[in-house]
Amino acid sequence: MSLSLIEQARPETAIVLGSGLGSVAEAFGMEAEVSFAEVPGLGASTVPGHAGRFVLCRVSGRPVLIAQGRRHLYEGLSAHEVTAGIRFMHELGVRRVVLTNAAGAIKDSMVVGELMLITDHLNLQGTSPLLGGPHFHDMSEVYSLAWRERLIQASIQTGTALHQGVYAALTGPQYETPAEIRMLRAIGADAVGMSTVLEAIQARALGMEVAGISMLTNWAAGLKAQTLDHAEVVAVGKQAAVQLAGLLRVAL
Repeated sequence: MSLSLIEQARPETAIVLGSGLGSVAEAFGMEAEVSFAEVPGLGASTVPGHAGRFVLCRVSGRPVLIAQGRRHLYEGLSAHEVTAGIRFMHELGVRRVVLTNAAGAIKDSMVVGELMLITDHLNLQGTSPLLGGPHFHDMSEVYSLAWRERLIQASIQTGTALHQGVYAALTGPQYETPAEIRMLRAIGADAVGMSTVLEAIQARALGMEVAGISMLTNWAAGLKAQTLDHAEVVAVGKQAAVQLAGLLRVAL
């Protein structure tokens, strides 16, 4: 029943929520929900901090589909499986998607607990959801410049700190070593995580408009005197969900 309600709503905008950011959907009010496992071709998320469900919400009266969580390569999945949710959204009529994630800050001017607007990415996951054919899609502007400008204006309007930078995606599930972070900094990465990039590639290949936002949950390895822990990542994400919800409410 919930799946049919979502299908009938025909949302054109979707949001994918990363670790600890699931409460953004609750801030918008949920009309219907369906677990990933109930959608053909998908499966349940196994990661703490990812509820693993699609939720139908309303923003300024318009239907918005929100994925509370996602699936990752490190769960033992293929790039095609990881991006099944994007294809499902597209089949429903979604034509623009905001991809969010929890990320480690690399650039010195970043501030843990704040947001970073993704301007470009480095795909260091060693795979692509487009494998299997000559899918030579242009990736000159993966993250829509027009939408980035709207998000920047929304950040000014709401007083939300919004950094900008390049996101690097590695496979995980282990966190990066200090040497790997030094390498990432040298090749132009401002933040690092284990998701988002494959979804962005799939969405652009389908002609969808993409925006990306990282929640800077921690400093990357070796940059501060700390160890990395997923529970802390989720906790910081939960604190930042209010900022993210406010920003998206204005920008969508």
